[in-house]
This record gives sequence, C-alpha cells and structure tokens, in this order.
Amino acid sequence: MTVDITTSTPDEVLAAVRGWRRSTRAPLNARMGIEVIEASAERLVATMPVEATPSPTACFTVSASVVLAETLGSIGSALHAGPDKVVVGVDINATHHRPRTPAGHRRGHPLSVGRTRASWEIVITDEEGKRVCTSRITCLIAAPPGA
Repeated sequence: MTVDITTSTPDEVLAAVRGWRRSTRAPLNARMGIEVIEASAERLVATMPVEATPSPTACFTVSASVVLAETLGSIGSALHAGPDKVVVGVDINATHHRPRTPAGHRRGHPLSVGRTRASWEIVITDEEGKRVCTSRITCLIAAPPGA
C-alpha cells in the first residue's frame, strides 16, 4: 500500500486500501470477502460475510475473526506509519463472546500508536450491535528491508 494520508483525500485512501485488498499480496482478504468501508489512521470500518468463513455452521468462527482483525490492524498501522515504512504483526489475540449471523460491522481504532509500534482494538458486532468478538493486534513499524 503506498498512500500518503497527509496529502491524500479520504477517497484516495479508500481506493488504495481496496486496491491492496484485491492485490496478489493479500489473496486471503479477497477470498474472505473483506470490504473496507472507511479507512484512516484513526478508524477503520469493514464488512466480511459469514458465508466466506470456513465453518460448518452459519456462525462466524474464531479464525475468521482473527483474519479480519489482523487485516484491519495491519491496514490501520500501515496508514499510521506512512508509505516509507513496513508493518509486521507481532501479537494478536481474540476473545469470542457469542456466535454471529450474517450481518453487522467490524470497527477498529488505535489503542496506542508511535514510531515503532501500533496497537489496535478490533470490535466485531452483530446486526443488533451486540459485541461478538474483541481482538487486539500489535504491529511493529520498521524501515523496509535494505533501506
């Protein structure tokens, strides 16, 4: 993802995030049907259909929650870090509170962001606004290899 959020419009940021999602570098995100609706260094909102999750029931699985949380936390960290840095997930956890059926929102916001680390909380809710999953991810922010 190469977008400068200090000089780009919100539409340009979203276009870059959507292009990243469809790129060959992120095939799991495309396969899971993750759609980023809102993206900034302060807030992310996305959707992901339950039908895309590998579950024998119609419930959102814990592994799908973690895929979604890592995607949102990584995008948010990359937007915070800027185009001249890379982000690498170093820690993630998820607490699943209840099963989810096919609707709802996923929101992420930064807990702490700095020069070398960014931590995000991702909250997954159902269509009634009930919390389904709470996840936290920490990403390392670094210079690209060879820089």
